Amino acid sequence: MAAPDPARIAEADALVRQGDVARAAALLEATLEGSDADAPLWLRLAGLRRALGQPRRSLDAVHRALTLAPLDFMALAMRASLLERMGDAEAGRAWDHALVQKPEGDLPPVLTQMIAAGEQVRDAWIAERSEALTEAARREASDADADERAKLDRFRTNILRRTKVYRSEPIYYHYPGLSEREYHPRHRFPWIAELEAATAEIRAEMEALLRSERAELVPYLQYSDHEPIGQMANLNRNRDWTAIHLLRGGKRIDANADMCPRTMALLDRIDQPAITGASPTAMFSLLAPHTTIPPHNGVNNSRLLCHLPLVVPEGCWFRVGAETRPWREGEALIFDDTIEHEASNPTDHLRVVMIFDLWHPDLSAVERRAIAGMIGADGGAPMEG
Repeated sequence: MAAPDPARIAEADALVRQGDVARAAALLEATLEGSDADAPLWLRLAGLRRALGQPRRSLDAVHRALTLAPLDFMALAMRASLLERMGDAEAGRAWDHALVQKPEGDLPPVLTQMIAAGEQVRDAWIAERSEALTEAARREASDADADERAKLDRFRTNILRRTKVYRSEPIYYHYPGLSEREYHPRHRFPWIAELEAATAEIRAEMEALLRSERAELVPYLQYSDHEPIGQMANLNRNRDWTAIHLLRGGKRIDANADMCPRTMALLDRIDQPAITGASPTAMFSLLAPHTTIPPHNGVNNSRLLCHLPLVVPEGCWFRVGAETRPWREGEALIFDDTIEHEASNPTDHLRVVMIFDLWHPDLSAVERRAIAGMIGADGGAPMEG
């Protein structure tokens, strides 16, 4: 195919300046057909046809542009605008697709106004779909329990593309076939109520330990300088994030554990992994004021972590995958730390959470024994994550 004749394109532009849009459109159309015209020229023809009140023919030209440049924002936005003008029910979806490609930075006012108008159409379309999805779930699953309702609500936001889907991505050990959930439901852990009921006792032991000269308080991260730790570098060997270990790498830290008999007795009732050089692990995690732990992933998906918040100033938060929750003192959170997670203490006060590991509840006794043996044989990567 030959390139479009520049002289004829210039002639069409001159006709537009003279106000003869119909002749300009006809000339440009004849010039582009059978040529290897690029997307901007087809969009120029689409604009002329739109000005002539020919939205369907304009849409045909936009589709020719999108064939050449499927992710071009202006082509996608023009398509959405034309569908909206034609009263097409797909206009909201079209704007949703277009706005994913919107340009960044300072934009001309006319483009800013167009984007704002498109966002309104998209938001109305999403709200209508959300209402329909919510009603369908209510109608078909009126007897759903709290956990099922939470999953159905996430399914709704996934359908609407309002939440990102996160996966388990352990740094070292990935065991296949396990359910991937950001937070695991409480009913799978029969010991959780007793643990939460003992929050005040655990907190008292932690506070006594902090006051004691015997306490061994160490930076949570202690990597050597040659290890690549990326976004965690600012917290490495930094006392803004510290730990008082009770159990570490499968070993009891006597100086700390001896002062926490009630806490240790509760941990004895929990089915923690026993892996040579790696687990069980339990600690008090102290996060200094105005400190954020950046997004990261844990090491082994065959275990979960439990947070028992002990001292939580209002405003602290914790995100696993797409769900952010506030810590609440005495309310345990059990989560998969191999899914991207982060935490923040934006307040002026110290935040303290008890952390310990536990087996993933999907695992059989045989699998647990085999996993422990295999990780132990491999040297047992540290399980703090």
